[in-house]
Parts: sequence; C-alpha cells; structure tokens
Amino acid sequence: MTTMVPSETSRRVTIYSDGACSGNPGPGGYGTVLLFGRHRKEISAGFRRTTNNRMELLGAIVGIEALTMPCEVVLFSDSKYVVDAMTKGWITGWQKKGWRTASKQPVKNQDLWQRLLRAISDHEVEWRWVKGHSGDPENDRCDELAVLASSGADLPEDEGFDG
Repeated sequence: MTTMVPSETSRRVTIYSDGACSGNPGPGGYGTVLLFGRHRKEISAGFRRTTNNRMELLGAIVGIEALTMPCEVVLFSDSKYVVDAMTKGWITGWQKKGWRTASKQPVKNQDLWQRLLRAISDHEVEWRWVKGHSGDPENDRCDELAVLASSGADLPEDEGFDG
C-alpha cells in the first residue's frame, strides 16, 4: 500500500470515502480520495463477496492508514453508519459493552471497527456526513472508484466477511 506524506507546513488532510456493493452481500468495493495542498491520491479495491457497510468502513480505514504521520483529518462519508458511529458515541458504547449492541447482539464488522480505532489513534479526525449522489464531486468520484473496483475480475475474498 502506498502512503501519503502531508506537506510540512500543514498536516491537515481531507479524505472522502465511499463503498459500493452489488447485492448485499455481493461483490463490493471502496473508493477513497485523499487531498492535501495541491496533492491528490485515489485508492480503491474490490472484493468478491462483502457488504456495503464493510466497504463504507474500509474506504475510511484505508484513507487514514495511508497517512504516514499524525494529521488533522476531515473525513467525508455518505455513510450514516460510519459517521454516526463515530460522532454519536455508538462505538464507545459498543466497546464498553464488550462489542455488543444495545440489544446484546455482537456488533457487526467488529474487525473493521477495531481496525478503524487503531488507524485513527495517531490522528485528530473530524467526521462529516455528505449526502450521496448529490453532486459533491469528490464523493461522486469515490462512488465511481468503488463501483469500478467492485466490478473487477478475479476479486479477492474479504477475509473478515462472515456471511
């Protein structure tokens, strides 16, 4: 995986991420765009069988994991699942309950939530929801990347998907 190094004068990075899935579960992919200064990086990948929520999460994770030093990150996602979990304290509650929901069921995608927590540990992340398919050029580009990645040939397995 390639990494990005923000400019020395500013460690503020903007990340857009999106996930796509044809069927749920089905073939899926994520698309991520990282922006800092005049630099831009696009990352995407697809999987043979996964879910939309897993791809939404993975898009955010991969974007943050691409950073090589602590940064101030503004992360845009059209996934209420991802943004609300991080801004409304859901993830904190899940952790306190031993990765159980309010109804005492195991939290879905726990592997990715834990990976996300590790990824953000060195960064200050501001989570922002953006309405999908509303004309935001970067969100639209992430969607294009995710859909294209999900339609690739010989897609690998999503090792964490258990459905």
